[in-house]
Amino acid sequence: MSLTVADYQPILARTRTVHRPVGPIAYDCVKVVVVRSGSAILFSEFGQKPANVGDVVMLGANVLCGSEPEGHITVTTIYLDTDYVLDQLFWQYAGILRDRIDVHGLAQTLYSEPAQVLRLGEDRTGLLMPWLDELVTLSVEGGFREHFHRMQSLWFAVADVVTPFVRVSPIRLTTTQRARTRPTLPRDRRFAPMREEARQTGDALRGDLAANWTLGMLARMVHLSPKQLSRVFTDAYGKTPQAYLTMLRVEQMARLLRETDLTIAEAGQRVGWSSRNRASAAFHDCTGLTPSHYRTMQARGSACPASRQPVLTG
Repeated sequence: MSLTVADYQPILARTRTVHRPVGPIAYDCVKVVVVRSGSAILFSEFGQKPANVGDVVMLGANVLCGSEPEGHITVTTIYLDTDYVLDQLFWQYAGILRDRIDVHGLAQTLYSEPAQVLRLGEDRTGLLMPWLDELVTLSVEGGFREHFHRMQSLWFAVADVVTPFVRVSPIRLTTTQRARTRPTLPRDRRFAPMREEARQTGDALRGDLAANWTLGMLARMVHLSPKQLSRVFTDAYGKTPQAYLTMLRVEQMARLLRETDLTIAEAGQRVGWSSRNRASAAFHDCTGLTPSHYRTMQARGSACPASRQPVLTG
């Protein structure tokens, strides 16, 4: 999903039906996915979980997630700008936060599970349908500025039903704990400015996934100590340089498994892993699937009839 500056809106909703496997894909926004009919198996950091009518899937910004429909699945997906969500969290907890910069740490503390399947049940999700349908209609019509207050009120109505089911962490996690255990991709816009050293490091990693990067090499490139770079990069991107690189490699490896006949070992080597075991372990950690299971799933999906655009991860 991509929007130009002219048509950008922090709240967007779409309803679609999916017949074929999707992902793993990461998007730069928070997503709330309501299952309206059918079912699917989801795969992400949480492993594999079923999603059925009455379920709501919550995905943090840029968390890898995919799906394999069991016949078909129809969902309504609400896409929410990350900074818009963080701003709401700031005002909710304004009494205990010093400023907006603190809200990043609070979000990582409360919501340490960035991918969740919430079991609301059919009765509760049925309450959401009129609000979801109107939100989709307004999103398709455009003119977000004119509809801002109505769209925001519809989102708040949905959130009021959904958020009591979201799991929160009772234990305070440090930034580096969150960064290493749940690697997620960054946003370019933040409440705090991104340091140039972090931006240069991110560009270098994206530019050459297969390079044998070490923290020392990256630190020398931007004239910082390894400890300084790790702190600066984690502050900017929400994870360590190595966790960021792993996420990028898994996404690219998934594309190679879908679109080429490369073996798993060859696909892993293409993105920078020297052994099949290392590539398979990283892929499983990020998607909940082995590479061979993922490729088999995609092969089954290619035999299904063509469907409309996928939604559980997009």
